Amino acid sequence: MKLDILAIGAHPDDVELGCGGTIAKEVSNGKKVGIIDLTRGELGTRGTAETRAIEANNAAKILGVAVRVNMGFADGFFVNDKEHQLEIIKMIRRYQPDIVLCNAFDDRHIDHGKGSKLVSDACFLSGLIKIETNDGEKTQNPWRPKQVYHYIQWKNLEPDLTVDVSGFIDKKMASVQAYKTQFYDGSSKEPETPISSKNFTDSIVYRARDLGRLVNVEHAEGFTVERHVVVDSLFDIK
Repeated sequence: MKLDILAIGAHPDDVELGCGGTIAKEVSNGKKVGIIDLTRGELGTRGTAETRAIEANNAAKILGVAVRVNMGFADGFFVNDKEHQLEIIKMIRRYQPDIVLCNAFDDRHIDHGKGSKLVSDACFLSGLIKIETNDGEKTQNPWRPKQVYHYIQWKNLEPDLTVDVSGFIDKKMASVQAYKTQFYDGSSKEPETPISSKNFTDSIVYRARDLGRLVNVEHAEGFTVERHVVVDSLFDIK
């Protein structure tokens, strides 16, 4: 199955938080989008790997993505080495995305930066013809995505580009709130975490609104890039 966009996150819920509005918008535009979670989030303070899997599946249905895969890497302990790179290369070659969205370069959780570099390196290596991989018994062809964009997470990084997600913030929030064990629930008896407060849940919307204010739209999501963004004409920029 060829995808237009492959969104990759270190943990289930990273993609929803970072670029759920962008995904919802592109799906509505007829684009085929997939999600890969690198880990099961098994070290998370709240919930379990099993509940996270159910929540991730529910969030995927809300966003309307074509496929969601969990790589089962070790939460907190996966590394950017050949073994892990080859597993991501296989996924890139399987789905042949034109665009890859992945974790922030630098963030509060150590897995986010590691996941960012792992995916970025794998996207480059996936285009090298002398790296041989197989999908089952089928030999895979090289494939390098045209663009790799990094969504913004906990840290308030300055975006290199923004996507107008006006009209899609409700769907983004519905996908986030599918993770019932992770985010604000006044009746929950589980330990509090930096992302379980009402302030954090509210911040998802007001950050999108504030970025939207800066670019003259209602809501927006920001991304950073590894190389310069090119447009055909100055008139392509809103």
